[in-house]
Amino acid sequence: MKKAIAYSQLIKKEAKRLGFMSCGIAKADFLEDEAPRLEAWLKNGFHGEMRYMENHFDKRLDPRLLVEGAKSVISLSFNYFPEEHQNKDAYKIAKYAYGEDYHHVIKHKLFELLEILRNEIGEINGRCFVDSAPVLERAWAEKAGLGWNGKHTLLIQKQQGSFFFLAELIIDLELAYDYPFATDHCGKCTRCIDACPTEAILPNNQIDGSKCISYLTIELRDNIPNQFKEKMEGWMFGCDICQDVCPWNRFSKPHNEPMFAPKENMLDFKKKDWEELTHETFSKVFKKSAVKRAKFKGLTENINFLKE
Repeated sequence: MKKAIAYSQLIKKEAKRLGFMSCGIAKADFLEDEAPRLEAWLKNGFHGEMRYMENHFDKRLDPRLLVEGAKSVISLSFNYFPEEHQNKDAYKIAKYAYGEDYHHVIKHKLFELLEILRNEIGEINGRCFVDSAPVLERAWAEKAGLGWNGKHTLLIQKQQGSFFFLAELIIDLELAYDYPFATDHCGKCTRCIDACPTEAILPNNQIDGSKCISYLTIELRDNIPNQFKEKMEGWMFGCDICQDVCPWNRFSKPHNEPMFAPKENMLDFKKKDWEELTHETFSKVFKKSAVKRAKFKGLTENINFLKE
């Protein structure tokens, strides 16, 4: 047990040094409580056209199927709240996409953390995950004591709000485990539910992903349905409405990660600049950006939908 405690302390110390905001550890086990929730969510079609959510059902619930001999799930959070925001006369991009693609930035830090552990402890079998694999990251973060799932289904931390990424390191090493976060501090507040223009946020901490503006502007490959014509509120890539109105985000502090700094003069762009966006400018402004997922064609289609 002494070794497990020492290893856990080492992990948290190095995670902090690498820039992670918080780090918690949970025992790698089957997520029994999540199984019926995930099944019902899929059955209701709340994943829309995100068919990949139907794949690897068992792996989403059991990390031991992702990493042989897995004993621990290390959950980490990384702040992305920006110091500056877009021009008010502009089509909007979610704050997480202002800088370089977080998948690459954070995964690099996770690989570094895993390498440190191998050098300090010995041979460890493990894998790094950043929002691109069958891992129920919010469930693991909650089990690791990082925060609670808000009504908008995003994890919230009392002193940080919700503008942060989640990442996981699943390893075959026994560690000292943190207590799950047991208290929901949303109380009777319904600001996120009331503010969502497409009514995507449902009761019981559920979201109808097929109505979410983030889904409509990023995941949906078809044209945005006309029923959402007057409900997009200017968002062309992602959406921050439910986070912007959350009282806990008054505690959000600007990040200090250089790679998350906005590209070029993007924050100064006005609607006219976005409407006249060329492929060349898109490639320059969004080089190594998460926005490239929508591609130039997808982003311009979103802009045209907003201005029509």
